[in-house]
Amino acid sequence: MPGNHPARSRRGTERKGDVRERAILDTCEALLAQKGYDAMTVGDIAQGAGITRGALYFYFGSKQEVVTALVARTVEHLWERSRVTAQADEPRQAIAAAMRRTVELWNEHGLVMRTAIDLSLTVPEIGELWSRTADLFIAAISAVLERAGIRAGGEPEQASAMARALCWMIERTFYHASQESREDLHNASSTCEHIWLVSAGLTA
Repeated sequence: MPGNHPARSRRGTERKGDVRERAILDTCEALLAQKGYDAMTVGDIAQGAGITRGALYFYFGSKQEVVTALVARTVEHLWERSRVTAQADEPRQAIAAAMRRTVELWNEHGLVMRTAIDLSLTVPEIGELWSRTADLFIAAISAVLERAGIRAGGEPEQASAMARALCWMIERTFYHASQESREDLHNASSTCEHIWLVSAGLTA
């Protein structure tokens, strides 16, 4: 019954926009860069956020929960980028805008994105978040391809199947390039954008 879990119900009402929770997630992201997921501890996160371990457990039950929340916060930005791409009218502009926004997000939060990919097969909650993110991006890519004249459908030469292949190509390309440098990420993005344009028949 709800009355038996005051912390849980209180957490639900305070979570959105909570300053302390943001501090926990920001600290977690910094520690991913400093120590990596495996070496990072709940104690490290609490100390970095300026709170006790007990206070941290008021918000999250484990290190895995903190990282999952951090991934959720980050992919929300990707979801918004996908929606904007799907709603844009002119295919060339939509593709350029999608790649530009994706580069910005990977520049800002590439380590979180790579952590999400690494943990997506072993942490179900992160796997679901990443799968939903991919599905939204695939739908956005498919919408752009269809506006460019590619036939809708899931056959190999149709928009949905092509969009799925493009999405996972972009994910893997960005995963590797983001570990090198911003210049490598920019160049990789330009290549992905070119392949997307070619796929849409927009290079002539």
